[in-house]
Amino acid sequence: MNYFSSDFKLGILGGGQLGKMLLSDTRKFDIQTYVLDPSDEAPSKIACNKFFQGDLMDFDTVYNFGKQVDVLTFEIELVNLEALTQLENEGLKVYPSPKTLKGIQNKGIQKDFYDKNNIPTAPFERFKNLESLKSKISTLQLPFVWKCTEFGYDGNGVKVIRQASDLDNLPNVECIAETMIPFKNELAVIVCRNPSGEIKTYPVVEMEFHPEANQVEYVICPARIDEKVAEKARAIALNVSEKFNHVGLLAVEMFQTNDDEILVNEVAPRPHNSGHYSIEASYTSQFENHLRAILDLPLGNTDSKVAGIMVNLVGAEGFSGDVVYENIETILGWNGVTPHIYGKKQTRPFRKMGHVTIVNEDMAEARKIAEEVKNTIRVISGQ
Repeated sequence: MNYFSSDFKLGILGGGQLGKMLLSDTRKFDIQTYVLDPSDEAPSKIACNKFFQGDLMDFDTVYNFGKQVDVLTFEIELVNLEALTQLENEGLKVYPSPKTLKGIQNKGIQKDFYDKNNIPTAPFERFKNLESLKSKISTLQLPFVWKCTEFGYDGNGVKVIRQASDLDNLPNVECIAETMIPFKNELAVIVCRNPSGEIKTYPVVEMEFHPEANQVEYVICPARIDEKVAEKARAIALNVSEKFNHVGLLAVEMFQTNDDEILVNEVAPRPHNSGHYSIEASYTSQFENHLRAILDLPLGNTDSKVAGIMVNLVGAEGFSGDVVYENIETILGWNGVTPHIYGKKQTRPFRKMGHVTIVNEDMAEARKIAEEVKNTIRVISGQ
């Protein structure tokens, strides 16, 4: 099929920042794009050929959207699975497949999948709702990590439970209680795979988290870990990819324990925050490789040209309203510093509003500049 400068249409479910960055590469290749998102102010709206506003969880909306395109992908897991399955049964290419997504969309099912496939992961127990968990809390070892199985994002839907009262005010939904693992590092590996079976991994990255918001503050590539640990992490990520039989990108988040074991935390079958550094630092960005993969084109080189660190830009505490990026002019004057603004008009505390990539031949220098970026730019609201 001729994808370039032709009648071919790529459909993307979800019009957030991941879609917007993916569209940068579709525009580079002149591929027609249709986007569906619930918000009329979705970041992707300015970058696609046709934009449709609608509910991603509604069968008819997703099904009718899919009937207009030649290949369908998504930038968010919370989409109507039944519609994707029906479209695939009718011959539409849907990547990643509904079967892959079904094993990932619910974190309880995802954790069961790791157990069944002998993929190392933290011990856990599933509960049909919060009340069920509360009734058995005496049998659980404190502290543990509570996670809702669906609709969690960016640190929402996850909480460390140190005492029974920490469960108060949590939603009464299906959840898991996961053993809290002492670890050295949180790592991630992005795996890229096309339908022909070509597969590549990006280098292992290291993630530093905000202590309160449970959000990634920095992504560091390459991770500052022993090469044997990195090789183990990449091998496990490849095994996870093979078991899920995914097409496109699969971001595999992991823990490096104090004994240098690797445990899989969770996965995302799409471009991922841990791969944003690749736009500037890699030979082929994660977004271009996702596109190459779902179109069954040869995959690009996943190696890094230079050390890269990403700083997440999130809404500052105490500010809500029309967004202002304070001191952005300052960081634009620094070498190797590239901001990406997502296009969300309204800020609120800890909302992801953009990111900044720092590239440098010297990792220590890149990390120092990243800290300066974090301390200089603020995402606040106008008066």
